[in-house]
Amino acid sequence: MNFLDKLLAVSHQHNSLLCVGLDPEKERLPSRLQSMPVARAVTYFCQAIIEATAPYVCAFKPNLAFFEVLGPEGMYVFQKVIQAVPDYIPIIVDAKRGDLGNTARNYAAAFFDVYGCDAVTVNPYLGYDSVAPFLAYEEKAVFFLCRTSNPGASDFQDLLVCGEEGQIRPLYKEIAQRVQLWNRIGNCGLVVGATYPQELKTIRSLCPDMPILIPGVGAQGGNLEASVLNGVNISREKAIISVSRSILYAGDGEDYAVSAANEARKLRNRINEARRK
Repeated sequence: MNFLDKLLAVSHQHNSLLCVGLDPEKERLPSRLQSMPVARAVTYFCQAIIEATAPYVCAFKPNLAFFEVLGPEGMYVFQKVIQAVPDYIPIIVDAKRGDLGNTARNYAAAFFDVYGCDAVTVNPYLGYDSVAPFLAYEEKAVFFLCRTSNPGASDFQDLLVCGEEGQIRPLYKEIAQRVQLWNRIGNCGLVVGATYPQELKTIRSLCPDMPILIPGVGAQGGNLEASVLNGVNISREKAIISVSRSILYAGDGEDYAVSAANEARKLRNRINEARRK
């Protein structure tokens, strides 16, 4: 089963477009875990969150930075965490890789062959030859940064460029158009921040059936309803609404995983209300 089939299958099974981001910050772990060694606490925390929220998600998105910061043990923790995800739920590793030649091939092999992830986020700035090693994995998916959710995104992504057809347009539109051309076997996706709903609507019109990963709802201030309405395709799917902190840290007590599950269920239901409009 390729990434898209896997995503749609669990999305239908769980009636969900919600992706839970796994961004474990050691300073924000529940008080009951603070006395543990950090690597063990992070592993335990993420495993509990995965088990509790799995019935309400279409994907999990671990952010590699939060595991790398743990030092030599970090990648071992990362491995233990992704192994806790049920096999039928896709894993999108948020790594934002982008490099050339052997480096790109090794990045792709690490995430797809070694760790067995289903998709990865990639920066397309270096051009097609830097992303081709990722796209060579036909059963996997590559999500390209297109219009990111951070305030400084406009520094470059709004710059006007001359595209292949001689049209002048913002860089983020050119990226969307190029990725559409690269999507020959259907394993491309885009990353578009919830904090830019109008740009999300524009990108969806340019790429009507490509999966779009949409971070920025919740702590970053993105509007959930607008993200859903502007991000879904004509079948009201293929929008992956990624939420991290508001789910992970919904509670700090003994029942923190239950609190996370309750928040995930509420968000899943709010997303479904929005896509019925």
